[in-house]
Amino acid sequence: MKLSKAVLSIFSVIGAFLSLNAFALTFSIQPNSDIVGSVQTVTVQYGESFDSIGTKFDVGIYELIEANPGVDPYEPASGTTLIIPTQYVLPSGPRKGIVINLAEMRLFYFHKNSNLVTTHPIGVGRREWETPLASGKIIDKTKDPYWRPPASIRAWYNSRDLYLPDVVPPGPENPLGKYAMRLSIPGYLIHGTNMPGGIGIRSSSGCIRMHPEDIESLFYKVSIGDPVRIVHQTYKVGRYNGQLYIEAHEPLSGELYNRQSDSENLMHALEAASATSVGFNAAKNAAERSYGYPTKIYQNTATSQAESEEEEYASDDSEYRYRYQ
Repeated sequence: MKLSKAVLSIFSVIGAFLSLNAFALTFSIQPNSDIVGSVQTVTVQYGESFDSIGTKFDVGIYELIEANPGVDPYEPASGTTLIIPTQYVLPSGPRKGIVINLAEMRLFYFHKNSNLVTTHPIGVGRREWETPLASGKIIDKTKDPYWRPPASIRAWYNSRDLYLPDVVPPGPENPLGKYAMRLSIPGYLIHGTNMPGGIGIRSSSGCIRMHPEDIESLFYKVSIGDPVRIVHQTYKVGRYNGQLYIEAHEPLSGELYNRQSDSENLMHALEAASATSVGFNAAKNAAERSYGYPTKIYQNTATSQAESEEEEYASDDSEYRYRYQ
């Protein structure tokens, strides 16, 4: 939460040369629980970056930056222990179809007729090309799509005297990758990419980008007509084993995502979780300790630091986790 999301597009260039396999994260949603997954740690090896480490764990670059403040994302020192924030408070609202939370740059797919949720990191629209806040549905699915650049992107290229063909056929030069799903929100797709380093940052012209392995996995789970909801929830509040937790993320920059104050966003999160009785100050104190993964909310603000550290995030020992490509 210390490094601006706006400057991270440089990773899309660095990551274009990486080809590590990404894994989907699929979790069982336990009864009366809003939290899935578990926080992990990893020791940095020589030559690794946040981009390469994030690809291994299917975690976005900025998620790692939020969880590990003060660590150099380009060249983290060998031997450094990193937190891998693979624990999530589920976004508020209906758990149906696809829910995209732009604030954490992550997509959640709620399986039909099941208590499973699959989640992936995503790339979202950069400044002046913002991904909209909207609801819609999947209206088309295409394998090996052709890319026909829209007028807005063509105008951008023309203004810089850059060549852009009328149609880009399937292949390594196609920015849509091998799979694309069209939304009923006009002009927007969920698609793959030929530049995996653009995942977990603001890198697209408004569409949702996914790792090639992730979009392939999702493509065959999703059906035409499945609902899609795009939100910007900087705070998510949920319960685990009867305890309240909060997950906080820095908002994306831009007027579209900052029409409400930070306090209003926090209150809305508490209201969505029916948790206003915990108290605004207690929630705010917990949010300040959150580094992009769930942190317990203590109603007694005098809770000792030792007690706070003892159970800072939720344990999911009883939760069965699936990991597959």
